[in-house]
Amino acid sequence: MKNTALTEKHISLGAKMVPFAGYNMPVQYEGINIEHATVRNGVGVFDVSHMGEFILKGEGALDLIQRVTSNDASKLHDGKVQYSCLPNEDGGIVDDLLVYRIDDKTYMLVVNASNIDKDWEWIMKYNTANVEMHNISDKTSLLAVQGPKAADALQSLTYLDLASMEYYTFKKGTFAGIENVVVSATGYTGAGGFEIYFDNEHADKMWDAIFAAGAEFGIKPIGLAARDTLRLEMGFCLYGNDIDDTTSPIEAGLGWITKFTKSFTNSEALLAQKEAGVTRKLIGFEMIDRGIPRHDYQIMDADGNVIGKVTSGTQSPSLQKAIGMGYITKEFAKEGTEIFIDIRNSKIKAKVVKFPFYK
Repeated sequence: MKNTALTEKHISLGAKMVPFAGYNMPVQYEGINIEHATVRNGVGVFDVSHMGEFILKGEGALDLIQRVTSNDASKLHDGKVQYSCLPNEDGGIVDDLLVYRIDDKTYMLVVNASNIDKDWEWIMKYNTANVEMHNISDKTSLLAVQGPKAADALQSLTYLDLASMEYYTFKKGTFAGIENVVVSATGYTGAGGFEIYFDNEHADKMWDAIFAAGAEFGIKPIGLAARDTLRLEMGFCLYGNDIDDTTSPIEAGLGWITKFTKSFTNSEALLAQKEAGVTRKLIGFEMIDRGIPRHDYQIMDADGNVIGKVTSGTQSPSLQKAIGMGYITKEFAKEGTEIFIDIRNSKIKAKVVKFPFYK
């Protein structure tokens, strides 16, 4: 199992460590509800150094990205980030990812930890123009500093104007005395904040500087369990749960990142699916009766017919109610429709709601 450059820090802080995507990761420190509230209302720090980063360089870099991703990367300008996915050849998704345009010939792709090798091989397969590719995942650390107080907590560490950064943009500069740091106004929590990329050798210095600067704002370390409840309240997809090699971006409600103004992997089949309409859709639901939905639980209609399955579910700390996501037959996907979740052989009532759950 791999460690991040900060594993010893987490252990010294008393984090509960678990295996995740081949890494030894902190799942929680004080407890999910406390950590969740810290991010929603203040500021917290996630070590997400297990994520993968690829650099693509050269004349053909944009063409390669356009071939393998569903979104239109030609719309990017320097300093802009784009959410996208890598469609496979069978109607599913290899991975979802972020595309950073550093300049017109240099891009950074940020991919999920569990898919680093799979994604690398997938992109290489289409790299017929010998675009220069570098997998910098093992030497790059990534901290997500999330919450409404993130800009205030971090501003003393850099000359970059954090508060003025627009969502899904990034800047490169000196941060905590470390040069060549990428600071990105992105995140996976819906609480605002920044993601900070830097070389592993600076990990301890960066961590200590962030916690010193954020002390007056109540900054705390946050584990992956709260990251999951935070993203679920926003209706953000988690690869391996809500999207995978068998789910299409159209079914998953990711039509907004699937642009048919260009040709990309399997684009003709996905366009046909969009035009014909899907038979199942990814929906959000909240429980009406008591019970917590979990991954792979069956979704039923009033007569007990199976109409879908749960992909993610939890007790929402912010809303104090159980919520979930799942794929469901299209005719039951309308907002307000009553459905039932099979929880330990009991039909527990729920209703379809719009994303995000937390507003």
